[in-house]
Amino acid sequence: MLIPFLLFTYCSSSWALTRSPGLYQLTPPIDHAEGPTWDPRKGLLFYVDIHAGTVLSYEYCSGKTHSLSLYGDVTPVIPSKTENIFLVGLNRSVVALEWDGKDKIGKQKILATVSPQYPSSRFNDGKADKRGRLWFGTMGYENSSGVLPDEGLLYKFTKENYKKPTPVIAPVNISNGLAWNKKNDKFYYIDTPTQKIVEYDYDDEKGEIKNKRTVFDIRNQSHITGYPDGMTIDEDDNLWVALYNGGAVIKINPKTGKLLQVIAIPAHAVTSVAWGGPKLDILFVSTSRFTLKSEERKQQPAAGAIFAITDLGTRGLPAFEADIIDAI
Repeated sequence: MLIPFLLFTYCSSSWALTRSPGLYQLTPPIDHAEGPTWDPRKGLLFYVDIHAGTVLSYEYCSGKTHSLSLYGDVTPVIPSKTENIFLVGLNRSVVALEWDGKDKIGKQKILATVSPQYPSSRFNDGKADKRGRLWFGTMGYENSSGVLPDEGLLYKFTKENYKKPTPVIAPVNISNGLAWNKKNDKFYYIDTPTQKIVEYDYDDEKGEIKNKRTVFDIRNQSHITGYPDGMTIDEDDNLWVALYNGGAVIKINPKTGKLLQVIAIPAHAVTSVAWGGPKLDILFVSTSRFTLKSEERKQQPAAGAIFAITDLGTRGLPAFEADIIDAI
């Protein structure tokens, strides 16, 4: 079931309306929605419109959206342990900004600028780990011909090194989805053009990864197409992956490599996914219309919107908050 511009919410309980998954459009379309992340302290879903330089929030209980504008390509946006401080990727810089998520905007400060050897690259996706370290990845310059290969890196930012972060994976093409399992000893990662989802052994104390292996390869699947983009994980350690140019969200068991579920989305370019809601049982989905031609936009009028998928029979793990700085 798809309900355009959902005008009602269920703040005191789950959104369970049926026993089968339900699909709901929550917001009007924007050009390139990305990087949804749920902040349970505020009951807000944060996301970005990358090329418009806009950071947005969606109120779970009212359906209202709020936004602030920066100058450049913006992604991702990660809430901090210090409430009202966010860590944002802006072009090749990580910026700390004060915002209550709605109306009040405070100070802004550039913490670091990365990849001087690739001046046309930009940040693309990222998350905080359990200890509050930031894992932010970049991608090469993108135009109508594609993305410059091997000009991206995945960086790790800590309280001690945030001015000069540590490269963790290099080179990459488009640094994208990240996730940690429930036990926190596995790290999952996507370099989109490879069409693979890979797993590393993860040392949480040191924040280190090793022993890379492929757990899923889109090219080996006959029933799905597209490129893996944003990713999240559920309490059963199954991965949920957005398929860019694949028009779907897929569920994968990384232990067996099996495709468990495919959920069609009314937008060809599905960009990312995140669990949220009071019970973490709503899968929020971001989409894009940025590369669509005029006729394609007419065929996909909801492209660029944020969607919610309910009644999936599982729930997510809480998103971690950044712990890089205490104040601006």
